[in-house]
Amino acid sequence: MTRYQLSEKWIKASISGSIWAASEIVLGSFLHNLKVPFSGNILTGIGLIILISISYIWKDKGLFWRAGLICAVMKTISPSAVIFGPIIAILSEALLLELTVRLFGRTFLGFATGSMLAMSWNLFQRVANLLIFYGLNIVELYENLITLARKQFQIQSDILWLPLIFLLIVYCTLGLFSAIIGIRIGTKLMQEPKSLPITPTSQKTSDNTNKARHDFNYSLVWLLADVVLLVAALALQNYLEMIYWALFITLVSAVWALRYKRALRQLTKPGFWLFFVIITMITSFVFSKVQNQSWQEGMMIGLQMNFRAVAVVLGFSVLGTELYNPAIRSFFLKTSFKQLPAALELSFESLPQMIAHIPDFKSVIKNPVSILSQVILHGEERLREFKGKMNTLPKVWLVSGAVGSGKSTFACTVANSLADRQFKVGGILSVRQVKNGETIGYNILDLSTNETEKFLIFGHIPGKEQIGRFSICPEGIEKGNQALRSSIQNKYDLVIIDEVGRLELGDRGWSDALKKLTEMPEPPLLITVRKGLEQKIIDKWKISNYEVVNVEVSDPLLLAERMCQIQHKSIAPHIIDQND
Repeated sequence: MTRYQLSEKWIKASISGSIWAASEIVLGSFLHNLKVPFSGNILTGIGLIILISISYIWKDKGLFWRAGLICAVMKTISPSAVIFGPIIAILSEALLLELTVRLFGRTFLGFATGSMLAMSWNLFQRVANLLIFYGLNIVELYENLITLARKQFQIQSDILWLPLIFLLIVYCTLGLFSAIIGIRIGTKLMQEPKSLPITPTSQKTSDNTNKARHDFNYSLVWLLADVVLLVAALALQNYLEMIYWALFITLVSAVWALRYKRALRQLTKPGFWLFFVIITMITSFVFSKVQNQSWQEGMMIGLQMNFRAVAVVLGFSVLGTELYNPAIRSFFLKTSFKQLPAALELSFESLPQMIAHIPDFKSVIKNPVSILSQVILHGEERLREFKGKMNTLPKVWLVSGAVGSGKSTFACTVANSLADRQFKVGGILSVRQVKNGETIGYNILDLSTNETEKFLIFGHIPGKEQIGRFSICPEGIEKGNQALRSSIQNKYDLVIIDEVGRLELGDRGWSDALKKLTEMPEPPLLITVRKGLEQKIIDKWKISNYEVVNVEVSDPLLLAERMCQIQHKSIAPHIIDQND
Protein backbone atom coordinates (compact mmCIF):
# COMPACT_ATOMS: atom_id res chain seq x y z
CA MET A 1 0.00 0.00 0.00
CA THR A 2 1.34 3.43 -0.95
CA ARG A 3 0.42 4.85 2.41
CA TYR A 4 3.25 7.31 2.71
CA GLN A 5 1.96 9.30 -0.30
CA LEU A 6 -1.31 10.11 1.42
CA SER A 7 -1.78 13.47 3.04
CA GLU A 8 -3.75 13.37 6.27
CA LYS A 9 -6.56 15.18 4.49
CA TRP A 10 -6.91 12.30 2.02
CA ILE A 11 -6.73 9.78 4.86
CA LYS A 12 -9.67 11.48 6.55
CA ALA A 13 -11.50 11.73 3.23
CA SER A 14 -11.02 8.00 2.61
CA ILE A 15 -12.48 7.17 6.02
CA SER A 16 -15.39 9.61 5.58
CA GLY A 17 -16.06 8.30 2.07
CA SER A 18 -15.97 4.72 3.38
CA ILE A 19 -18.59 5.50 6.02
CA TRP A 20 -20.79 7.18 3.42
CA ALA A 21 -20.34 4.30 0.96
CA ALA A 22 -21.12 1.75 3.68
CA SER A 23 -24.41 3.50 4.42
CA GLU A 24 -25.22 3.58 0.70
CA ILE A 25 -24.49 -0.14 0.32
CA VAL A 26 -26.15 -1.45 3.49
CA LEU A 27 -29.07 0.94 4.01
CA GLY A 28 -29.49 1.48 0.28
CA SER A 29 -30.08 -2.22 -0.28
CA PHE A 30 -32.59 -2.30 2.61
CA LEU A 31 -34.55 0.70 1.28
CA HIS A 32 -34.43 -0.57 -2.29
CA ASN A 33 -35.74 -4.01 -1.38
CA LEU A 34 -38.63 -2.54 0.60
CA LYS A 35 -39.45 -0.02 -2.16
CA VAL A 36 -39.42 2.80 0.42
CA PRO A 37 -40.59 6.13 -1.10
CA PHE A 38 -37.96 8.88 -1.25
CA SER A 39 -35.26 6.31 -0.51
CA GLY A 40 -32.78 8.37 -2.52
CA ASN A 41 -33.50 11.41 -0.34
CA ILE A 42 -33.08 9.32 2.82
CA LEU A 43 -29.66 8.12 1.66
CA THR A 44 -28.69 11.67 0.69
CA GLY A 45 -29.74 12.86 4.13
CA ILE A 46 -27.64 10.19 5.84
CA GLY A 47 -24.66 11.16 3.69
CA LEU A 48 -25.08 14.85 4.58
CA ILE A 49 -25.41 14.01 8.28
CA ILE A 50 -22.17 12.02 8.11
CA LEU A 51 -20.26 14.83 6.37
CA ILE A 52 -21.57 17.62 8.60
CA SER A 53 -21.06 15.77 11.88
CA ILE A 54 -17.59 14.51 10.97
CA SER A 55 -16.54 18.06 10.07
CA TYR A 56 -16.81 18.95 13.77
CA ILE A 57 -13.86 16.69 14.59
CA TRP A 58 -12.01 17.00 11.23
CA LYS A 59 -12.04 20.61 10.13
CA ASP A 60 -9.98 20.25 6.93
CA LYS A 61 -11.02 22.29 3.90
CA GLY A 62 -11.76 20.15 0.88
CA LEU A 63 -12.83 17.18 3.01
CA PHE A 64 -16.39 17.10 1.62
CA TRP A 65 -15.58 16.88 -2.08
CA ARG A 66 -12.80 14.36 -1.50
CA ALA A 67 -15.12 12.15 0.57
CA GLY A 68 -17.79 12.48 -2.13
CA LEU A 69 -15.31 11.49 -4.84
CA ILE A 70 -14.22 8.41 -2.89
CA CYS A 71 -17.81 7.41 -2.07
CA ALA A 72 -18.82 7.84 -5.72
CA VAL A 73 -16.00 5.60 -6.94
CA MET A 74 -16.74 3.01 -4.24
CA LYS A 75 -20.40 3.07 -5.27
CA THR A 76 -19.34 1.39 -8.51
CA ILE A 77 -18.92 -1.92 -6.64
CA SER A 78 -22.71 -2.03 -6.39
CA PRO A 79 -24.17 -4.82 -8.50
CA SER A 80 -26.61 -2.39 -10.07
CA ALA A 81 -26.13 -1.65 -13.75
CA VAL A 82 -27.19 1.93 -13.16
CA ILE A 83 -24.09 3.71 -11.89
CA PHE A 84 -24.05 7.09 -13.64
CA GLY A 85 -26.99 8.53 -11.73
CA PRO A 86 -25.79 7.70 -8.20
CA ILE A 87 -22.19 8.72 -8.99
CA ILE A 88 -23.23 12.11 -10.38
CA ALA A 89 -25.62 12.66 -7.46
CA ILE A 90 -23.02 11.85 -4.78
CA LEU A 91 -20.36 14.06 -6.39
CA SER A 92 -22.77 16.96 -6.90
CA GLU A 93 -24.10 16.79 -3.34
CA ALA A 94 -20.60 16.79 -1.88
CA LEU A 95 -19.51 19.70 -4.10
CA LEU A 96 -22.58 21.80 -3.25
CA LEU A 97 -22.00 21.28 0.47
CA GLU A 98 -18.30 22.07 0.05
CA LEU A 99 -18.91 25.30 -1.89
CA THR A 100 -21.62 26.57 0.45
CA VAL A 101 -19.58 25.93 3.60
CA ARG A 102 -16.60 27.63 1.95
CA LEU A 103 -18.85 30.64 1.28
CA PHE A 104 -20.69 30.91 4.62
CA GLY A 105 -18.23 29.13 6.87
CA ARG A 106 -18.78 26.23 9.24
CA THR A 107 -21.90 27.84 10.67
CA PHE A 108 -25.54 26.89 10.87
CA LEU A 109 -26.18 29.02 7.77
CA GLY A 110 -23.40 27.30 5.86
CA PHE A 111 -24.42 23.77 6.81
CA ALA A 112 -28.17 24.38 6.41
CA THR A 113 -27.87 26.11 3.04
CA GLY A 114 -25.43 23.55 1.73
CA SER A 115 -27.58 20.68 2.92
CA MET A 116 -30.74 22.12 1.33
CA LEU A 117 -28.94 22.69 -1.98
CA ALA A 118 -27.43 19.20 -1.90
CA MET A 119 -30.80 17.61 -1.17
CA SER A 120 -32.48 19.71 -3.88
CA TRP A 121 -29.99 18.34 -6.37
CA ASN A 122 -32.03 15.11 -6.33
CA LEU A 123 -35.00 17.00 -7.77
CA PHE A 124 -32.88 18.72 -10.40
CA GLN A 125 -31.32 15.41 -11.42
CA ARG A 126 -34.71 13.69 -11.62
CA VAL A 127 -35.98 16.39 -13.98
CA ALA A 128 -32.77 16.21 -16.02
CA ASN A 129 -33.07 12.42 -16.23
CA LEU A 130 -36.61 12.68 -17.56
CA LEU A 131 -35.44 15.12 -20.23
CA ILE A 132 -32.58 12.81 -21.19
CA PHE A 133 -34.70 9.68 -21.22
CA TYR A 134 -37.83 11.02 -22.94
CA GLY A 135 -36.70 14.18 -24.71
CA LEU A 136 -38.63 17.44 -24.92
CA ASN A 137 -41.86 15.50 -25.39
CA ILE A 138 -41.92 14.96 -21.64
CA VAL A 139 -42.08 18.76 -21.16
CA GLU A 140 -45.01 18.98 -23.52
CA LEU A 141 -46.70 16.09 -21.72
CA TYR A 142 -46.21 17.83 -18.36
CA GLU A 143 -47.65 21.11 -19.67
CA ASN A 144 -50.65 19.30 -21.11
CA LEU A 145 -51.27 17.46 -17.83
CA ILE A 146 -51.25 20.76 -15.92
CA THR A 147 -53.58 22.32 -18.51
CA LEU A 148 -55.93 19.36 -18.22
CA ALA A 149 -55.89 19.63 -14.41
CA ARG A 150 -56.75 23.36 -14.59
CA LYS A 151 -59.72 22.59 -16.82
CA GLN A 152 -60.99 19.74 -14.66
CA PHE A 153 -60.76 21.72 -11.39
CA GLN A 154 -61.66 25.07 -13.00
CA ILE A 155 -58.51 26.76 -11.67
CA GLN A 156 -58.07 30.29 -13.04
CA SER A 157 -54.49 31.04 -11.97
CA ASP A 158 -51.36 29.63 -13.62
CA ILE A 159 -50.22 26.51 -11.73
CA LEU A 160 -47.58 25.32 -14.21
CA TRP A 161 -44.74 25.54 -11.70
CA LEU A 162 -46.74 24.73 -8.56
CA PRO A 163 -45.94 20.96 -8.41
CA LEU A 164 -42.22 21.59 -8.87
CA ILE A 165 -42.22 24.38 -6.28
CA PHE A 166 -44.01 22.09 -3.82
CA LEU A 167 -41.44 19.33 -4.39
CA LEU A 168 -38.60 21.82 -4.01
CA ILE A 169 -39.98 22.90 -0.64
CA VAL A 170 -40.18 19.26 0.48
CA TYR A 171 -36.60 18.60 -0.61
CA CYS A 172 -35.29 21.74 1.10
CA THR A 173 -37.11 20.77 4.29
CA LEU A 174 -35.46 17.33 4.21
CA GLY A 175 -32.10 19.00 3.66
CA LEU A 176 -32.62 21.37 6.58
CA PHE A 177 -33.65 18.46 8.81
CA SER A 178 -30.49 16.57 7.81
CA ALA A 179 -28.32 19.58 8.61
CA ILE A 180 -29.89 19.94 12.06
CA ILE A 181 -29.23 16.27 12.86
CA GLY A 182 -25.67 16.53 11.56
CA ILE A 183 -25.00 19.64 13.66
CA ARG A 184 -26.50 17.97 16.71
CA ILE A 185 -24.32 14.87 16.29
CA GLY A 186 -21.23 17.00 15.63
CA THR A 187 -21.86 19.08 18.74
CA LYS A 188 -22.33 15.93 20.82
CA LEU A 189 -19.08 14.51 19.49
CA MET A 190 -17.24 17.69 20.53
CA GLN A 191 -18.75 17.72 24.00
CA GLU A 192 -18.62 14.02 24.88
CA PRO A 193 -16.22 12.30 22.46
CA LYS A 194 -15.50 9.41 24.87
CA SER A 195 -18.99 8.78 26.16
CA LEU A 196 -20.10 6.95 23.06
CA PRO A 197 -18.16 3.68 22.90
CA ILE A 198 -18.21 1.66 19.74
CA THR A 199 -20.40 -1.36 20.26
CA PRO A 200 -20.20 -4.37 17.99
CA THR A 201 -23.11 -4.75 15.62
CA SER A 202 -24.24 -7.62 13.52
CA GLN A 203 -21.64 -8.43 10.91
CA LYS A 204 -22.71 -7.46 7.43
CA THR A 205 -20.53 -8.10 4.48
CA SER A 206 -20.97 -7.12 0.87
CA ASP A 207 -19.93 -9.72 -1.63
CA ASN A 208 -21.57 -7.73 -4.40
CA THR A 209 -18.26 -6.77 -5.92
CA ASN A 210 -19.32 -8.44 -9.13
CA LYS A 211 -16.77 -11.19 -9.50
CA ALA A 212 -18.15 -11.70 -12.99
CA ARG A 213 -16.65 -8.36 -13.98
CA HIS A 214 -13.20 -9.90 -13.83
CA ASP A 215 -14.26 -12.49 -16.42
CA PHE A 216 -15.84 -9.97 -18.80
CA ASN A 217 -14.02 -9.37 -22.09
CA TYR A 218 -13.62 -5.60 -21.96
CA SER A 219 -12.98 -3.83 -25.23
CA LEU A 220 -12.17 -0.21 -26.09
CA VAL A 221 -13.52 -0.90 -29.58
CA TRP A 222 -16.86 -1.95 -28.11
CA LEU A 223 -16.87 1.14 -25.90
CA LEU A 224 -16.49 3.38 -28.96
CA ALA A 225 -19.08 1.35 -30.85
CA ASP A 226 -21.55 1.63 -27.96
CA VAL A 227 -21.19 5.42 -27.93
CA VAL A 228 -21.81 5.57 -31.70
CA LEU A 229 -24.82 3.25 -31.47
CA LEU A 230 -26.37 5.26 -28.62
CA VAL A 231 -25.93 8.58 -30.43
CA ALA A 232 -27.30 7.07 -33.66
CA ALA A 233 -30.32 5.59 -31.87
CA LEU A 234 -31.26 9.00 -30.48
CA ALA A 235 -30.46 10.97 -33.63
CA LEU A 236 -32.36 8.73 -36.06
CA GLN A 237 -35.64 9.53 -34.29
CA ASN A 238 -35.39 13.03 -35.75
CA TYR A 239 -34.67 11.99 -39.33
CA LEU A 240 -36.39 8.68 -40.10
CA GLU A 241 -39.92 7.36 -39.97
CA MET A 242 -40.92 5.46 -36.87
CA ILE A 243 -40.74 2.00 -38.44
CA TYR A 244 -37.04 2.49 -39.26
CA TRP A 245 -35.77 3.99 -36.01
CA ALA A 246 -37.88 1.60 -33.94
CA LEU A 247 -36.35 -1.34 -35.82
CA PHE A 248 -32.84 0.13 -35.37
CA ILE A 249 -33.28 0.61 -31.60
CA THR A 250 -34.71 -2.92 -31.29
CA LEU A 251 -31.72 -4.41 -33.12
CA VAL A 252 -29.23 -2.37 -31.08
CA SER A 253 -30.96 -3.40 -27.86
CA ALA A 254 -30.76 -7.05 -28.92
CA VAL A 255 -27.02 -6.72 -29.62
CA TRP A 256 -26.46 -5.08 -26.25
CA ALA A 257 -28.52 -7.73 -24.49
CA LEU A 258 -26.40 -10.48 -26.06
CA ARG A 259 -23.09 -8.94 -25.03
CA TYR A 260 -24.08 -7.34 -21.73
CA LYS A 261 -26.11 -9.39 -19.26
CA ARG A 262 -26.32 -6.37 -16.95
CA ALA A 263 -28.13 -4.48 -19.71
CA LEU A 264 -30.51 -7.39 -20.23
CA ARG A 265 -31.44 -7.23 -16.53
CA GLN A 266 -32.98 -3.81 -17.13
CA LEU A 267 -35.39 -5.32 -19.65
CA THR A 268 -36.47 -8.12 -17.30
CA LYS A 269 -37.81 -5.78 -14.62
CA PRO A 270 -41.66 -5.69 -14.60
CA GLY A 271 -41.59 -2.12 -13.35
CA PHE A 272 -39.73 -1.01 -16.45
CA TRP A 273 -42.45 -2.32 -18.79
CA LEU A 274 -45.26 -1.14 -16.52
CA PHE A 275 -43.91 2.40 -16.71
CA PHE A 276 -43.53 1.92 -20.47
CA VAL A 277 -47.25 1.14 -20.82
CA ILE A 278 -48.34 3.91 -18.41
CA ILE A 279 -46.36 6.61 -20.23
CA THR A 280 -47.77 5.49 -23.59
CA MET A 281 -51.38 5.46 -22.37
CA ILE A 282 -51.13 8.78 -20.53
CA THR A 283 -49.55 10.46 -23.56
CA SER A 284 -52.23 9.09 -25.86
CA PHE A 285 -55.03 10.28 -23.54
CA VAL A 286 -53.62 13.72 -22.69
CA PHE A 287 -52.56 14.71 -26.20
CA SER A 288 -55.93 13.71 -27.63
CA LYS A 289 -57.80 15.70 -24.95
CA VAL A 290 -55.73 18.88 -24.90
CA GLN A 291 -54.31 19.21 -28.41
CA ASN A 292 -57.27 17.73 -30.28
CA GLN A 293 -55.10 15.00 -31.78
CA SER A 294 -56.24 11.46 -32.41
CA TRP A 295 -55.42 8.92 -29.75
CA GLN A 296 -53.30 7.08 -32.32
CA GLU A 297 -51.07 10.16 -32.78
CA GLY A 298 -50.74 10.51 -29.04
CA MET A 299 -49.81 6.85 -28.76
CA MET A 300 -47.10 7.29 -31.41
CA ILE A 301 -45.59 10.12 -29.39
CA GLY A 302 -45.69 7.96 -26.26
CA LEU A 303 -43.99 5.08 -28.07
CA GLN A 304 -41.30 7.42 -29.37
CA MET A 305 -40.62 8.62 -25.82
CA ASN A 306 -40.38 5.05 -24.56
CA PHE A 307 -38.11 3.84 -27.34
CA ARG A 308 -35.81 6.75 -26.54
CA ALA A 309 -35.89 5.76 -22.87
CA VAL A 310 -35.00 2.14 -23.75
CA ALA A 311 -32.01 3.32 -25.79
CA VAL A 312 -30.78 5.66 -23.04
CA VAL A 313 -31.25 3.23 -20.14
CA LEU A 314 -29.56 0.35 -21.94
CA GLY A 315 -26.94 2.62 -23.49
CA PHE A 316 -25.86 4.04 -20.15
CA SER A 317 -25.85 0.54 -18.70
CA VAL A 318 -23.52 -0.87 -21.37
CA LEU A 319 -21.25 2.16 -21.19
CA GLY A 320 -21.06 1.70 -17.43
CA THR A 321 -20.03 -1.92 -17.98
CA GLU A 322 -17.26 -1.06 -20.44
CA LEU A 323 -16.00 1.72 -18.17
CA TYR A 324 -15.08 -0.95 -15.63
CA ASN A 325 -12.25 -1.78 -18.03
CA PRO A 326 -9.11 -1.90 -15.83
CA ALA A 327 -7.16 -0.05 -18.52
CA ILE A 328 -9.59 2.88 -18.42
CA ARG A 329 -9.75 3.01 -14.63
CA SER A 330 -5.96 2.82 -14.44
CA PHE A 331 -5.68 5.75 -16.86
CA PHE A 332 -7.95 7.98 -14.78
CA LEU A 333 -6.08 7.06 -11.61
CA LYS A 334 -2.88 8.41 -13.22
CA THR A 335 -4.33 11.88 -13.75
CA SER A 336 -3.91 14.90 -11.46
CA PHE A 337 -5.68 13.07 -8.60
CA LYS A 338 -2.38 11.37 -7.77
CA GLN A 339 -3.41 10.55 -4.21
CA LEU A 340 -6.75 9.02 -5.18
CA PRO A 341 -5.46 5.46 -5.84
CA ALA A 342 -3.87 5.18 -2.39
CA ALA A 343 -6.94 6.77 -0.78
CA LEU A 344 -9.20 4.28 -2.53
CA GLU A 345 -6.99 1.41 -1.45
CA LEU A 346 -7.34 2.53 2.15
CA SER A 347 -11.09 3.04 1.66
CA PHE A 348 -11.70 -0.47 0.33
CA GLU A 349 -9.58 -1.83 3.17
CA SER A 350 -11.79 0.05 5.65
CA LEU A 351 -15.11 -0.76 3.97
CA PRO A 352 -15.77 -4.17 5.62
CA GLN A 353 -15.26 -2.66 9.08
CA MET A 354 -17.46 0.31 8.22
CA ILE A 355 -20.20 -1.99 6.95
CA ALA A 356 -19.93 -4.05 10.15
CA HIS A 357 -20.62 -0.88 12.19
CA ILE A 358 -23.66 0.17 10.16
CA PRO A 359 -26.69 -1.13 12.10
CA ASP A 360 -29.99 -2.08 10.53
CA PHE A 361 -32.29 0.69 9.34
CA LYS A 362 -34.74 0.23 12.22
CA SER A 363 -31.98 0.94 14.74
CA VAL A 364 -31.03 4.11 12.87
CA ILE A 365 -34.66 5.29 12.92
CA LYS A 366 -35.09 4.58 16.66
CA ASN A 367 -31.97 6.40 17.82
CA PRO A 368 -30.29 8.16 14.86
CA VAL A 369 -28.12 10.55 16.88
CA SER A 370 -26.54 7.90 19.10
CA ILE A 371 -26.12 5.33 16.33
CA LEU A 372 -24.57 7.74 13.84
CA SER A 373 -22.35 9.15 16.58
CA GLN A 374 -20.94 5.67 17.12
CA VAL A 375 -20.30 5.28 13.39
CA ILE A 376 -18.48 8.62 13.23
CA LEU A 377 -16.38 7.72 16.28
CA HIS A 378 -15.39 4.52 14.56
CA GLY A 379 -14.01 6.71 11.79
CA GLU A 380 -11.92 8.54 14.39
CA GLU A 381 -10.68 5.16 15.60
CA ARG A 382 -9.68 4.25 12.05
CA LEU A 383 -7.68 7.47 11.76
CA ARG A 384 -5.80 6.73 15.00
CA GLU A 385 -5.22 3.17 13.83
CA PHE A 386 -3.81 4.35 10.53
CA LYS A 387 -1.53 6.88 12.22
CA GLY A 388 -0.33 4.08 14.48
CA LYS A 389 0.60 2.03 11.43
CA MET A 390 2.53 5.01 10.11
CA ASN A 391 4.78 4.64 13.16
CA THR A 392 6.02 1.27 11.98
CA LEU A 393 8.79 0.85 9.44
CA PRO A 394 7.81 -1.07 6.29
CA LYS A 395 9.88 -4.10 5.45
CA VAL A 396 10.32 -2.96 1.85
CA TRP A 397 10.33 0.46 0.21
CA LEU A 398 9.80 0.17 -3.56
CA VAL A 399 11.27 3.24 -5.26
CA SER A 400 9.45 3.29 -8.59
CA GLY A 401 10.11 5.31 -11.71
CA ALA A 402 10.62 5.23 -15.47
CA VAL A 403 13.98 4.66 -17.16
CA GLY A 404 16.23 7.65 -16.51
CA SER A 405 13.91 9.11 -13.85
CA GLY A 406 16.64 9.18 -11.18
CA LYS A 407 15.91 6.07 -9.11
CA SER A 408 19.60 5.37 -8.44
CA THR A 409 20.24 9.00 -7.52
CA PHE A 410 17.23 8.86 -5.19
CA ALA A 411 18.55 5.72 -3.48
CA CYS A 412 22.06 7.21 -3.22
CA THR A 413 20.68 10.39 -1.61
CA VAL A 414 18.78 8.32 0.96
CA ALA A 415 21.91 6.26 1.70
CA ASN A 416 24.11 9.34 2.15
CA SER A 417 21.54 11.09 4.35
CA LEU A 418 21.24 8.04 6.61
CA ALA A 419 25.01 7.56 6.71
CA ASP A 420 25.40 11.16 7.92
CA ARG A 421 23.13 10.20 10.85
CA GLN A 422 25.29 7.21 11.75
CA PHE A 423 22.94 4.68 10.14
CA LYS A 424 24.59 1.52 8.86
CA VAL A 425 23.60 1.13 5.21
CA GLY A 426 24.46 -1.93 3.11
CA GLY A 427 23.57 -3.28 -0.28
CA ILE A 428 24.39 -2.21 -3.81
CA LEU A 429 23.96 0.76 -6.13
CA SER A 430 24.01 0.68 -9.91
CA VAL A 431 26.33 3.49 -11.06
CA ARG A 432 25.91 4.64 -14.64
CA GLN A 433 29.06 5.07 -16.73
CA VAL A 434 28.90 7.90 -19.26
CA LYS A 435 31.25 8.80 -22.12
CA ASN A 436 30.66 11.77 -24.42
CA GLY A 437 27.13 12.05 -23.08
CA GLU A 438 26.28 8.43 -23.91
CA THR A 439 25.68 5.59 -21.44
CA ILE A 440 28.37 2.97 -21.99
CA GLY A 441 27.54 0.74 -19.05
CA TYR A 442 26.87 0.35 -15.33
CA ASN A 443 29.10 -0.54 -12.39
CA ILE A 444 28.05 -2.21 -9.15
CA LEU A 445 28.93 -0.27 -6.00
CA ASP A 446 29.12 -2.15 -2.67
CA LEU A 447 27.76 0.37 -0.18
CA SER A 448 29.48 -1.27 2.78
CA THR A 449 33.01 -1.20 1.26
CA ASN A 450 32.69 1.42 -1.56
CA GLU A 451 34.26 -1.12 -3.93
CA THR A 452 33.04 -1.21 -7.53
CA GLU A 453 32.94 -3.77 -10.32
CA LYS A 454 31.75 -3.64 -13.93
CA PHE A 455 28.22 -4.96 -14.23
CA LEU A 456 26.76 -4.01 -17.62
CA ILE A 457 28.59 -3.03 -20.82
CA PHE A 458 26.75 -1.44 -23.74
CA GLY A 459 26.61 -3.61 -26.84
CA HIS A 460 26.87 -7.29 -27.64
CA ILE A 461 29.95 -9.13 -26.35
CA PRO A 462 30.33 -12.73 -27.56
CA GLY A 463 30.10 -15.25 -24.75
CA LYS A 464 28.35 -12.86 -22.34
CA GLU A 465 24.67 -12.99 -21.35
CA GLN A 466 22.53 -10.16 -22.70
CA ILE A 467 19.85 -8.01 -21.09
CA GLY A 468 18.37 -5.48 -23.45
CA ARG A 469 21.17 -3.58 -25.21
CA PHE A 470 23.75 -4.53 -22.57
CA SER A 471 26.08 -7.43 -21.94
CA ILE A 472 26.24 -8.77 -18.37
CA CYS A 473 29.61 -9.12 -16.66
CA PRO A 474 29.73 -12.21 -14.40
CA GLU A 475 32.18 -10.36 -12.12
CA GLY A 476 29.55 -7.68 -11.49
CA ILE A 477 26.92 -10.28 -10.66
CA GLU A 478 29.30 -11.96 -8.21
CA LYS A 479 30.25 -8.61 -6.64
CA GLY A 480 26.62 -7.66 -6.12
CA ASN A 481 25.67 -11.01 -4.64
CA GLN A 482 28.72 -10.89 -2.38
CA ALA A 483 27.59 -7.51 -1.05
CA LEU A 484 24.06 -8.80 -0.50
CA ARG A 485 25.30 -11.93 1.26
CA SER A 486 27.21 -9.62 3.59
CA SER A 487 23.95 -7.76 4.21
CA ILE A 488 22.30 -11.03 5.20
CA GLN A 489 25.06 -11.94 7.65
CA ASN A 490 25.65 -8.50 9.20
CA LYS A 491 23.29 -6.15 11.01
CA TYR A 492 22.31 -3.13 8.92
CA ASP A 493 19.77 -0.38 9.48
CA LEU A 494 18.87 -0.44 5.78
CA VAL A 495 19.83 -2.54 2.75
CA ILE A 496 19.54 -1.02 -0.73
CA ILE A 497 19.16 -3.08 -3.91
CA ASP A 498 19.44 -1.02 -7.09
CA GLU A 499 17.77 -2.23 -9.23
CA VAL A 500 15.42 -5.23 -9.32
CA GLY A 501 13.81 -6.01 -12.66
CA ARG A 502 13.50 -8.53 -15.45
CA LEU A 503 16.75 -10.27 -14.54
CA GLU A 504 15.51 -11.06 -11.03
CA LEU A 505 11.99 -11.92 -12.20
CA GLY A 506 13.70 -14.54 -14.34
CA ASP A 507 15.41 -16.00 -11.23
CA ARG A 508 18.78 -14.48 -12.08
CA GLY A 509 20.76 -11.49 -10.82
CA TRP A 510 19.96 -10.77 -7.17
CA SER A 511 16.96 -13.12 -7.06
CA ASP A 512 18.28 -15.58 -4.44
CA ALA A 513 19.64 -12.88 -2.13
CA LEU A 514 16.41 -10.91 -2.45
CA LYS A 515 14.41 -13.98 -1.47
CA LYS A 516 16.45 -14.44 1.70
CA LEU A 517 16.35 -10.74 2.60
CA THR A 518 12.57 -10.46 2.18
CA GLU A 519 12.02 -13.51 4.37
CA MET A 520 14.10 -12.04 7.21
CA PRO A 521 12.34 -9.77 9.74
CA GLU A 522 15.30 -7.38 9.57
CA PRO A 523 16.77 -5.29 8.00
CA PRO A 524 14.34 -3.08 6.03
CA LEU A 525 14.99 -2.92 2.29
CA LEU A 526 14.94 -0.12 -0.23
CA ILE A 527 14.53 -1.54 -3.74
CA THR A 528 14.48 0.50 -6.94
CA VAL A 529 12.17 -0.87 -9.62
CA ARG A 530 11.10 0.17 -13.06
CA LYS A 531 7.60 1.60 -13.21
CA GLY A 532 5.10 -1.10 -14.08
CA LEU A 533 7.01 -3.96 -12.43
CA GLU A 534 6.04 -3.18 -8.84
CA GLN A 535 3.18 -5.66 -8.57
CA LYS A 536 5.13 -8.45 -10.25
CA ILE A 537 7.95 -8.04 -7.72
CA ILE A 538 5.50 -7.88 -4.81
CA ASP A 539 3.77 -11.05 -6.00
CA LYS A 540 6.95 -13.01 -6.78
CA TRP A 541 8.58 -12.48 -3.39
CA LYS A 542 5.26 -12.35 -1.50
CA ILE A 543 6.01 -8.93 0.01
CA SER A 544 3.18 -7.86 2.31
CA ASN A 545 4.63 -4.99 4.34
CA TYR A 546 5.71 -2.43 1.74
CA GLU A 547 5.33 1.11 0.51
CA VAL A 548 5.69 2.30 -3.08
CA VAL A 549 7.66 5.53 -3.48
CA ASN A 550 7.05 7.45 -6.71
CA VAL A 551 10.45 8.91 -7.50
CA GLU A 552 8.90 11.68 -9.60
CA VAL A 553 6.92 13.28 -6.75
CA SER A 554 8.82 12.27 -3.61
CA ASP A 555 11.79 13.79 -1.82
CA PRO A 556 14.60 11.38 -0.82
CA LEU A 557 15.61 13.60 2.12
CA LEU A 558 12.07 13.51 3.50
CA LEU A 559 12.01 9.73 3.12
CA ALA A 560 15.34 9.44 4.96
CA GLU A 561 13.98 11.75 7.66
CA ARG A 562 10.93 9.56 8.09
CA MET A 563 13.09 6.45 8.39
CA CYS A 564 15.06 8.13 11.17
CA GLN A 565 11.95 9.32 12.96
CA ILE A 566 10.28 5.90 12.88
CA GLN A 567 13.35 3.95 13.96
CA HIS A 568 14.24 6.36 16.74
CA LYS A 569 10.56 6.78 17.78
CA SER A 570 11.37 10.38 18.57
CA ILE A 571 8.44 12.21 17.01
CA ALA A 572 5.33 11.45 14.98
CA PRO A 573 6.02 10.25 11.45
CA HIS A 574 6.14 12.69 8.59
CA ILE A 575 3.63 12.00 5.84
CA ILE A 576 5.39 12.57 2.55
CA ASP A 577 3.77 14.47 -0.30
CA GLN A 578 1.21 16.68 1.36
CA ASN A 579 0.12 18.11 -1.98
CA ASP A 580 -3.23 17.22 -3.46
